[in-house]
Amino acid sequence: MHDLADVTIRSISVSEMDNNVYLITGKATGAQVLIDAADDAPAIHRLIAEGAADAEVPSQLALVVTTHSHWDHVRALKDVVRATGARTAAGVEDVGDIAVPTDVPLNHGDVGEFDGFELEAIGLRGHTPGSVALVYRDPDGPVHLFTGDSLFPGGVGNTGGDPQRFESLYSDVVERIFNRFDDDTIVHPGHGKPTTLGAERPSLAEWRSRGW
Repeated sequence: MHDLADVTIRSISVSEMDNNVYLITGKATGAQVLIDAADDAPAIHRLIAEGAADAEVPSQLALVVTTHSHWDHVRALKDVVRATGARTAAGVEDVGDIAVPTDVPLNHGDVGEFDGFELEAIGLRGHTPGSVALVYRDPDGPVHLFTGDSLFPGGVGNTGGDPQRFESLYSDVVERIFNRFDDDTIVHPGHGKPTTLGAERPSLAEWRSRGW
């Protein structure tokens, strides 16, 4: 858990694929954003309830963002949306591949304003055409990046051995993330443990040369 100035970030791991589900709760307003309703709806509902304790007022799930359309990131989406009435968001190029209707198609650079915090969408094309990362800028600390399956400790996401897809994703990750944000930026990936841009930056040339 990250207890920040204006928000609290909680996470759980679900499914046999170790999918990370993230919840951001605005402390002063109770506004919540869930990132990747990957699986295990009961566990996600418990996460949402636990996040409610981080707010000074009653909380409300405002949005469920899907970082990309792959099946392992959307298995609980229908159940969570049905139970909470939350709106949905995903990268515009992935919308057609997600069975649950998307209320907010995200383009690169879009900023969502919630009561008490903002999230910026960054398009990272390659793992899927519409993969997005989300940026939360903590006023009192490092930036937090939620990268889905586009950036992990040790490399970029799977691009199926396609050199064009790899080049697209690698270029976006370098230009839109590493060239914009400081080394203390915290990366919250779609699977596994977090990392920082500073920990990964020395390996960029290696990633480029190996092609994955």
